[in-house]
Amino acid sequence: MTDHNDMTAPRRSIAELRALTPARVGLGRSGASLTTGALLDFTLDHARARDAVHSPFDAALVAAGLAGLGLETIVVSSQAHDRSEYLKRPDLGRKLDPESQHLLARADVAPCDVAIVIGDGLSPAAVNAHAADLVQALLPKLAGLTIGPAVIACGARVALGDEIGALLQARMTILLIGERPGLSAPHSLGAYITADPKPGLTDADRNCVSNIQAAGLSYEEGAVKIAWLAREGLSRGITGVALKDESGLKPAVIAPL
Repeated sequence: MTDHNDMTAPRRSIAELRALTPARVGLGRSGASLTTGALLDFTLDHARARDAVHSPFDAALVAAGLAGLGLETIVVSSQAHDRSEYLKRPDLGRKLDPESQHLLARADVAPCDVAIVIGDGLSPAAVNAHAADLVQALLPKLAGLTIGPAVIACGARVALGDEIGALLQARMTILLIGERPGLSAPHSLGAYITADPKPGLTDADRNCVSNIQAAGLSYEEGAVKIAWLAREGLSRGITGVALKDESGLKPAVIAPL
């Protein structure tokens, strides 16, 4: 008979486990408290997350990056007047200010399949670092679709893309926005794909591709998922809970109009 103890998998060291995840595991303790090193690491990561939330949004840098890709850009603002109001009043970040509403309503642009919106969100640092590079990876995968002007939105929450898409007469919006910073991911970018955008939609009406950053999804991986959801969403006329991400199973093709 075989001894069951011989079938036991070899035990892994704490160091090996730490190499598999950015989560805080096996920190140890000093009495009832964390060790000094673990406490200092936690404090540093917390400070980086706070800095990401309060970092300035460099809309000019993002616009220059998009212009280099051949995209026309329009800069708009939500009704949140400053960062403090943005954090205290999420509702104001979901609505365009009157000047921006008029700017988009008067814009001389044709209806389009996709409007790309880039908003600062809860990590402007993530948008400054990743947005232009992600768009560069994404555009070739949207070939054959009409792309409207890229809208750069300051003080933006996710739902702001719905109003922007409606004003641009877009069949779909792809909103790239800074995600809420975590202690191991302060610079993470998220993408929200919404068919038939208009005010009043909820998160159930859109798909999300999350954690686009150096330690998460690469630009290429993120672009593949976003483009698949966009093409399939346009073909079916749906996004959100009715559309599951099957980008790893089959290529999406858009049906002739």
